[in-house]
Amino acid sequence: MRFPENANYFHFITILLLPECVSGSIIGGEVSLYIQLRRNAPESRLLGIRGAQMPEQPITETVLSDQPATRGSERGGVAEEAGAAKALDGTQALIEENELLRNEIKRLEKLHKKTARVYNQVQELKPYQAEFIQLQQCLERRGKKMIVIFEGRGGSGKGGTIRRITRYMNAKHYRVVALGKPTSEERSQWFYQKYVREFPGAGDLVLFHRSWYTRPLIEHVFGFCTAREYQDFMEGVGGFEMDLVNQDIILVKLYFSVTREERARRFEQRRDDPLQRWKLNEIDLEVEEHREEVTEAKYEMLRNTHTVHAPWTIIRSDIKQQARLNAMKVILSAVDYERLDPDLDLIPDPEVAISGAYELERMEATRLRQGKLLGSHAAFLGSGGNLTAKRGRTG
Repeated sequence: MRFPENANYFHFITILLLPECVSGSIIGGEVSLYIQLRRNAPESRLLGIRGAQMPEQPITETVLSDQPATRGSERGGVAEEAGAAKALDGTQALIEENELLRNEIKRLEKLHKKTARVYNQVQELKPYQAEFIQLQQCLERRGKKMIVIFEGRGGSGKGGTIRRITRYMNAKHYRVVALGKPTSEERSQWFYQKYVREFPGAGDLVLFHRSWYTRPLIEHVFGFCTAREYQDFMEGVGGFEMDLVNQDIILVKLYFSVTREERARRFEQRRDDPLQRWKLNEIDLEVEEHREEVTEAKYEMLRNTHTVHAPWTIIRSDIKQQARLNAMKVILSAVDYERLDPDLDLIPDPEVAISGAYELERMEATRLRQGKLLGSHAAFLGSGGNLTAKRGRTG
């Protein structure tokens, strides 16, 4: 029985049109249906066609037969089945290729978004980097000296911030100092001697990537100094810094604070990236095992060394761009100089750049809620305390 030539037929299958003629067959018992697609199909790779109308002129003769198939027709049916299987293999290959292309498009879109984000971040920092050039020139003209201290746990963003600050500055008039473990000779010297050796001359700026505050934060926690050395530091650092300020040195102290989750993410990224793996060191990895002790050391440091003449500023650094921007604002605001752009906003975000006094209050409230008001803390209050205690705070 032959289909009428002018009949319209609809099929409800999902197919992938191939660029060459292929045949497909659906066989059920003695009923065979053959469909051949034209080479010049309008969309050779169109996916997901549903309810497409068959052409008015059948491409192949489609016959329904209720008679037993001859041997020749059986051989033809086998050949058609083989062709159909081959066509399905080609279809599957094109589907896989299509999936690869989709994934590549997604990767490129993600890369484009990241590139655009990085570009915008670079542009956002440039007005402040220009101000640092202006600040540096002002220090040179006036013969001023400036020290900026960057403290915080490993992975908190200190190094990245320093690189952004010094990106366009005159290398002749600034230095970044990152001292290693003290030698046996340095251990026999006055504790501050190796740092004083790095102090700026007239018109210079020195940025300490970790400073003398390694004593209360690292050496004390890991037992690299004695209890007497730690106590001497706590009692003497206030006077040492007051002498620096009295000698007309501009001193800025920044502590970068990062959450445990973000710090772990950054460490994992460094492990996987051979270009950043050098940033990992044994002490930074061990600090996480002593997180509570380091937090306690931070609290004691702020309580004893946050003073009027040398205050601390805490930088919340989970979001790197915000940390860098607000650290720049804090440093620029600490110096009275002729601005390059008087309209540039130099007011730090209070949610990112936080006073050391406020950080102390927050930590004390946390300690009280958790029942961790330690005996040494209470004893300190009983002894009169320092400036923060005399102002009426609980430590």
